Amino acid sequence: MSFIELFILAVGLSMDAFAVSVCKGLAVQRVTLRECSLAGVWFGGFQALMPTIGYFLGRYFTRYIESLDHWVAFILLAVIGGNMIRESFGDEEECSSGSMAPREMFLLAVATSIDALAVGITFAFLNVNILAAASFIGITTFVCSAAGVRIGNVFGTIYKSKAEFCGGVILVLIGLKILLEHMGVFG
Repeated sequence: MSFIELFILAVGLSMDAFAVSVCKGLAVQRVTLRECSLAGVWFGGFQALMPTIGYFLGRYFTRYIESLDHWVAFILLAVIGGNMIRESFGDEEECSSGSMAPREMFLLAVATSIDALAVGITFAFLNVNILAAASFIGITTFVCSAAGVRIGNVFGTIYKSKAEFCGGVILVLIGLKILLEHMGVFG
């Protein structure tokens, strides 16, 4: 996986956390560096942890499904991306409170990083350097989440659905690229 592909994937994965961070920014009266940093640490930390866990789970199962690994990667990324696209068209407002309490942030961080767990499984099939990839995903998500809190406080919900849509499209396209490369269409 090239640096550009990893960057695009990291941005795609961070869009759920960005959307939740925008909601946090909406709910906070006055945003400080503390709120931005807390969102970044929680979301970035879990976005780095989950692909690492997924990677080791994937390594364990690789030998059992090696001939189908490209299909598994494609299906996981397509389902995750499709769900993000579907959610971007939803009418329901699911913004959370402005609380940065550990319990709430933990639950939100886990919820927004489940897709990163699945991506970590695909990393195992692709023999990606997990330390570098997970660190890069975590840093990218930290920046997007910290910025999301500020953007939410300033601009409102304008960017929430657009971010989810873009993130979903990115994940679907990366899954399709993996499938087509393994089928020899291009590569």
